[in-house]
Amino acid sequence: MQKNITGLAKRLVSVGILSETQAEESLRVARRDKIPFVTHLVKNRIAEGHRIAIAASAEFGAPLMDLEAFDLTLCPKELVDPKLLRKHRVLPLYKRANRLYLAMSDPTNITAIDEVKFHTGLPTDVVIVDETKLSPAIDHFIEQMEGGSSLLGALDDADLEHLNVEVEENEEGEANTDAVDETPIVRFVNKILLDAIRSGASDIHFEPYEKIYRIRVRGDGILREVARPPVNIGSRIASRLKIMSQMDISERRLPQDGRIKMKLSRTRAIDFRVNTLPTLWGEKVVLRILDPSSAKMGIDALGYEEDQKALFLQSLNRSQGMILVTGPTGSGKTVSLYTGLNILNTPETNISTAEDPVEINLEGVNQVAVNPRVGLSFASALRAFLRQDPDVIMVGEIRDLETAEIAIKAAQTGHLVLSTLHTNSAPETLTRLRNMGVPSYNLATSVSLIIAQRLCRRLCTYCRKPAELSEHVLLEAGFTREEIPELTLFAPVGCQACTDGYKGRVGIYEVVPVTDGIARIIMQDGNSIDIADEAQKEGFNTLRQSALRKVASGLTSLDEINRVI
Repeated sequence: MQKNITGLAKRLVSVGILSETQAEESLRVARRDKIPFVTHLVKNRIAEGHRIAIAASAEFGAPLMDLEAFDLTLCPKELVDPKLLRKHRVLPLYKRANRLYLAMSDPTNITAIDEVKFHTGLPTDVVIVDETKLSPAIDHFIEQMEGGSSLLGALDDADLEHLNVEVEENEEGEANTDAVDETPIVRFVNKILLDAIRSGASDIHFEPYEKIYRIRVRGDGILREVARPPVNIGSRIASRLKIMSQMDISERRLPQDGRIKMKLSRTRAIDFRVNTLPTLWGEKVVLRILDPSSAKMGIDALGYEEDQKALFLQSLNRSQGMILVTGPTGSGKTVSLYTGLNILNTPETNISTAEDPVEINLEGVNQVAVNPRVGLSFASALRAFLRQDPDVIMVGEIRDLETAEIAIKAAQTGHLVLSTLHTNSAPETLTRLRNMGVPSYNLATSVSLIIAQRLCRRLCTYCRKPAELSEHVLLEAGFTREEIPELTLFAPVGCQACTDGYKGRVGIYEVVPVTDGIARIIMQDGNSIDIADEAQKEGFNTLRQSALRKVASGLTSLDEINRVI
């Protein structure tokens, strides 16, 4: 046996879980990536977590525990800093007689034990657990410590009727106090909403058909069915949702818009944007879940490459110009804009936004909800902003020439303007504005940065597996022959911690600043192909190239980016 294989690795080789070559290579890669040895083995499916745990317990004489049998709400939350738990992938289980019992999958991580001892001042005993169960438990525990979405875990069925659902006053200043006094319907609707929030869904669809009533939620961009209540209660579910969102329950022939604010605790509230649509068999109701915390994730959490992030921040730091974010519905444009606004939101900056509707409330930002019925359009809101001494203006969407012209005028007269459009790529954004009627010289002198984006699902790091793809497939996907020998791609599997092998989403971006070369092409009335060619020459990645980077880094799969782009 190799001399440099010791401790747990040596034990795993001796019991036949690893070969000597696997052990030596895994130790080397784990040291290089600065992650625990066991975490590397499980993430890359080199060995099974429960077999490693049994071998580690036998090797080091430490007790073995099944985390699924342990109540995580009993873990002491005040003792260890979340940063330390993330860094070392350990979990404080309980404190007994001034001793701390620490769950670990890799007892050879002496540094972790020493740091926990130092920070807590307590003698520490190690309890061996399965890495596959440890990582999700740590993530869940940290969410609880930081007041994240797992606050919902404290809400059980008995609390469903007593959730604080606020309704906004109508235009006459009156609140609708009617209610559908049907406790089972109230409980059922509340449970659907809570379950959707728990699962991290973005939308909920309540859909009536002739013989069935279907409820679906969209999570990580994919719709899936979650319930089929009796078809005869569909109208009562719709009425309950309309009352909660302050709509007219007697009007069933026209679409309506509303909003629900659900208070989950003193510090956490979730807003829902609600829309009803009369269909052949009743009213379809769709709820968009608006979580204010999504605007405060920070730019590092969005998935920008380092060079792309630098370009975005550089444009945000300019005193004037226009930043345009483009992409289809549901591609994360709003979160990108709000992240930018959050960075700019300081006491020294006057920020005004015109949105349809206002999705997330930001304290310190003057937000205006566009209302065409009373004549408050994007254009009229923009005109008003320019008389309000603004520094930064955000327009929810540029839909027509009038709005585009006022936004460009603002960008040319000392204001920073952020907005969105619906186009497929950054170069197409400029040609779209030109087709609206915006003169080329105005585009070349006002637009400073264009961001095209998509959202793709992240591979679950606990169960992903290496994917074996032929050279022909990789070349066809867009990789070069030089890149292929170094590539390690992954494919989804599926486990308890994820959905179909994916958990969460990551952004894919095409970030193109309007350089002198691109401005020259705009002035010469060049088309989107000309602009794209110039962007490539200047080294700016296309959406496809950015997506391939995400695949090469193991964040997502080739199938997923082919689905999205």
